[in-house]
Amino acid sequence: MSAPNRSSTNPPPFLLMGIPDLEVFHVWISIPFCVTYIMALLGNTLVLLAVGLDRSLHEPMYCFIAMLALIDLIFATAVVPKMLGVFWLDSREIGFEACFVQMFFIHTFTAVESGVLLAMSLDRYVAICHPLRYSTILTSPRAIQAGLLSLARGVGIMIPLMWLLISLPYCSSRVIPHSYCEHMAVVGLACADTATSHRYSLGAATLLVGTDSAFITFSYCTILRAVLRLPSHRARLKALGTCGSHVFVILIFYIGGLLSMYLQMFTCSLAPHVQVLVADSYLTVPPMLNPLVYGIKVKQIQDGIRKLLGQLAGPRSSQA
Repeated sequence: MSAPNRSSTNPPPFLLMGIPDLEVFHVWISIPFCVTYIMALLGNTLVLLAVGLDRSLHEPMYCFIAMLALIDLIFATAVVPKMLGVFWLDSREIGFEACFVQMFFIHTFTAVESGVLLAMSLDRYVAICHPLRYSTILTSPRAIQAGLLSLARGVGIMIPLMWLLISLPYCSSRVIPHSYCEHMAVVGLACADTATSHRYSLGAATLLVGTDSAFITFSYCTILRAVLRLPSHRARLKALGTCGSHVFVILIFYIGGLLSMYLQMFTCSLAPHVQVLVADSYLTVPPMLNPLVYGIKVKQIQDGIRKLLGQLAGPRSSQA
């Protein structure tokens, strides 16, 4: 084992392996990831433009949906372009600082999305359980404040972890057995005791996810009780449909995230390529599904996207 990089002013870059044991299939594996990324870009951009340009959608719930779209754009763009570079061009090298920047964005916006999903659950709780007080309790400025608080929380959690990781000495083996700078894969390359960073990351993730998911579960259980008491069958179906789309997004986010995290920490007997594929899918599939779910389930978002597409198509049709 050679000397660590602590004394070096310019630490050498890391090398991304891609998907271990499946390197010969990288080009084929890249196709679904490329398709999901393009769909995520198009879907989330349409949602953002529809909410931003339509004044009738400047309500708290639509603000939260726009926040999710922005988070998903950042989330996917932090990972997929470099991942495709590895798959298509064999561009495996990633700078020391760039690796930790990528990791910072991934984990920060994972925490931010968790906070936004919590805020959305509270929004639906107030809207259904206290409808007469909704307009006074939840306003668009307060929704934006909730998003900023989620961002501040995510950054506050990640800064100590980044400091712990960057201060570690990394040895001659710079090959990351992953498609991106996954936290545990990078920590595994350190030639020093990583117990502190490991305990911090596991504790912070478990506390954040546990707290948010507990409040979200409480909110939706209370909502379900209130919905089942509604006298109108149509009103019950409408409320369940709206909340059902939220619950679907939440389940994908939390189950996928926890599965990805714990598979990396506790490898068991799973093949390395299975762990990497699960982690890659978690970062690419939810950003594609979120705008599809809201585009299908939320009529106002559908109308906003139709209006936006009509405005974009209008000038072209008139020129023709």
